Amino acid sequence: MRVAFYAPLKAPDDPVPSGERTVARLWLAALREAGFAPDLASRLRTRDPGGERHPALAAASRAEAGRLVAAWRDGPPALWFTYHVYYKAPDWIGPAVAAALGIPYVVAEGTRAAKRAAGPHAVGHAGAEAALDAAALILVPTAADRESLEAAQPPGQRLIDLPPFLDPAAWPRAPRPAPAAGPLRLACVAMMRPGDKLASYRLLADALARLDGDWTLDVAGDGPAAAEVAALLAPFGDRVRRHGALAPAALAALYAGSDLLVWPAVNEAYGMALLEAQGQGCPVVAGGYGGVPDVVRHGRTGLVAPPGDAAALAASVAALAGDPARRAAMAEAAATFAREERGLARAAAVLRGALAPLVGPVRPRLSA
Repeated sequence: MRVAFYAPLKAPDDPVPSGERTVARLWLAALREAGFAPDLASRLRTRDPGGERHPALAAASRAEAGRLVAAWRDGPPALWFTYHVYYKAPDWIGPAVAAALGIPYVVAEGTRAAKRAAGPHAVGHAGAEAALDAAALILVPTAADRESLEAAQPPGQRLIDLPPFLDPAAWPRAPRPAPAAGPLRLACVAMMRPGDKLASYRLLADALARLDGDWTLDVAGDGPAAAEVAALLAPFGDRVRRHGALAPAALAALYAGSDLLVWPAVNEAYGMALLEAQGQGCPVVAGGYGGVPDVVRHGRTGLVAPPGDAAALAASVAALAGDPARRAAMAEAAATFAREERGLARAAAVLRGALAPLVGPVRPRLSA
């Protein structure tokens, strides 16, 4: 069953890696696993951090919608599926195409932000709100998203929880070294760009400065703020090793070889690296912004510290540093949680059931 797929924030085949691209690809994989045949409907990117380009992007979206309606008039897809709608990346294409062709419109991960109704993001906000109002179904990844969506939920719209997930087949478990005496092995995996990511690195440096004892930190990531990140971590000398951007196999080995992944997660929606690390048996210490508590089970697969609190982040690391048995238990729980509870197969089953009322029953894809 054919599905039109669109990711206005970043297309799944965009050449620049990021969490948004990773999740877009995961939704494509989940749709296939659920028995659908997703087609990338458009690569038009509507992301506009400042809001000044949104009028032009809305016009371009209307033209794109008209092209798709003309092309699909005699053979429309069964439904339109958009991943991630919010005021900086509205979807002006999907609702127009779905209405013109008479097919259901579905959103995965939609966020409402009433405070953006006025000001530079007013056009983007209006576009995002209209798209979310038009959705027959919204798949909700976190409790924080559900709260705003329920507050403005139109009659007849369904909200179904589908937490962040990963594909274990794309992340085979790397060998995990046997416990050994030596420094606590910390890891950090994140892009290096201005804004929230750089703010997280600042908080990380603050937390590291508060840590006693022997530790090392391996950092994987790159980007336009790499020089600023290097300066923040320079005071720790050779205890910090920077690896740049790593391929998945090397990244899996880094996760597996670390005692803890540490990340302040400033304003993260949820953080795919947190889930990836757990899938390799690496417990997580993270700041509790946004949907982070939805991807880290506090006390079971890691610790979630109060958001923005460097002292609390350092205290959480210190608590686990002195308790290797607890870390070992968390490592096993983290792997089970990420690979089974948050694995692709379970997500696909929820997705199949969620879409069935809109398109009828769909057979799951047969395993190879």
